[in-house]
Amino acid sequence: MRDPGTVDDTDARLLLALAESPRATVLALAERVGLSRNTVQARLAALEARGVLASFERRIDPAALGYPLAAFVTVQVTQRMLADVAAALREVPEVLEVLGLSGPADLLVRVAARDADDLYRIAGQLLATDGVERTTTSLVMRTLVEHRVAPLLERIVAS
Repeated sequence: MRDPGTVDDTDARLLLALAESPRATVLALAERVGLSRNTVQARLAALEARGVLASFERRIDPAALGYPLAAFVTVQVTQRMLADVAAALREVPEVLEVLGLSGPADLLVRVAARDADDLYRIAGQLLATDGVERTTTSLVMRTLVEHRVAPLLERIVAS
């Protein structure tokens, strides 16, 4: 993982404009934030190199793909097998994200399933993974706050 360092006010304004209009051209972003096209291009390249800008993969709703059931699975892992477990989870198509945690659970796994029976199958597959000691599954009932970073960027711009 690269060190993103800090984001200054200009970077924050640029990132906020990009978050609000992800399809904007460099020229449109430059006009919006009041910088030259070359400056915007250079800053975007630097932000990408520092790891501030993550993948450009668009967020696709798994429900539109036939996976309307969302769940989080906490996983306790045999510590020496953490890398192997992560690699195995990467191979499960229904696993959308895996986060390493501190505390009683080692991993938080976000999964998408077609229905309760499919979730049962997926949970069983995770539990059967070599190195997985225990899992606990929680259903997502409703999304109350979507993933966002704009408020953080707005705070930087305002300060």
